[in-house]
Amino acid sequence: MSRARLRIVLAGAGHAHLHVLQRADELRAVGVEPILVSPATFDYSGLATAVLSGALPPARARLDVAALAARFGVPHVPAEVAAVDLSARRLRLSDGQDLAYDAVSFNVGSITDAPGKLGGDGGAWPVKPLARLFALRAQVETYIREQGESPAIVVTGGGPTGFEVAAALAGLSERNGVRPDLRLVHRSAPDWAPPRALTRLAITLARRGVTKEEGEVVSREPGRCVLADGRALPCDLLVLATGLTAPPVIAALGLPLSEDGRLEVGPDLRTMGDPAVFAVGDCAVIAGAPRPAAGVFGVRAAPALVHNLGALANGSEMRPYAPQSRWLSILDLGDGTGLALRGGLWSQGRGALALKRWIDLGFLDGLRAASGEVLED
Repeated sequence: MSRARLRIVLAGAGHAHLHVLQRADELRAVGVEPILVSPATFDYSGLATAVLSGALPPARARLDVAALAARFGVPHVPAEVAAVDLSARRLRLSDGQDLAYDAVSFNVGSITDAPGKLGGDGGAWPVKPLARLFALRAQVETYIREQGESPAIVVTGGGPTGFEVAAALAGLSERNGVRPDLRLVHRSAPDWAPPRALTRLAITLARRGVTKEEGEVVSREPGRCVLADGRALPCDLLVLATGLTAPPVIAALGLPLSEDGRLEVGPDLRTMGDPAVFAVGDCAVIAGAPRPAAGVFGVRAAPALVHNLGALANGSEMRPYAPQSRWLSILDLGDGTGLALRGGLWSQGRGALALKRWIDLGFLDGLRAASGEVLED
């Protein structure tokens, strides 16, 4: 008699699940039936600002997930998980389907945590989902083409994403032959990088036309946005880089969440409230070891996830994943340079961006080679 197979649904095509797809044969060998539920394409966050700045076309940062799943024999449902019935172990999908599971793994990324009224403003541009950010590039280019100048852009958010997006938008204006008209608004002095690195970055951006404003954007009106202290700033386009949180389906699970709305998991990557639910990447955080939303953690967690999904079927011991305390992050500054950060070390210049391109393009090109996808010129 053949052994019953465990149906494990991979919800989302984030960094970790892309790795799981490539090791599907190993999972099937121990009795796992993996199924992928995700949109047909994956927009890679590491190259998002390169697309926004005009340095790369959108296709260069987009992967054909359907082709990758097909290459490794994993059934793919081009939808998203809309709701979960934990007790019945069933998923309701965005296309109306109902899907049973023995275990489910969430690798669904993150969305912009937009405050108050700004979150409901359809005219604002959140930095995630990334498709929205790619559309922003087209909007800016259209404005420049029609008006002959840069739109007045306000980026709200003083974290690394806010600075990187502001730099990318400055680069987009520069590539289109106009000087940026751009303001970066943040509530307090940034502290996410060494002080000297932040000082140099601020000087670089100021020379390129990016003005920093301390405050909080609370509303937007035609042609301007208003800060909490009553000041008004010229604003044709408002970009929200106000932090990240998990997609709504994560909060709807009713499982323990971190303060920033991400699923809390143990070292085995299972949620604290249901051993049949795994989570990795931006939508999750290991309890007691908080880390920012960054692709490196999904990549590093992937081998442990593969092992632990298989352990459900063969009864082997779960493998813990311990996120590293120091990691490399590189901001693309939109002008052919980058800012590399690792712990207290930093470097700004062309070498930093060259390293970033080598890492990011190598990651995607490796996946394309595995799937057989060919980019058109």
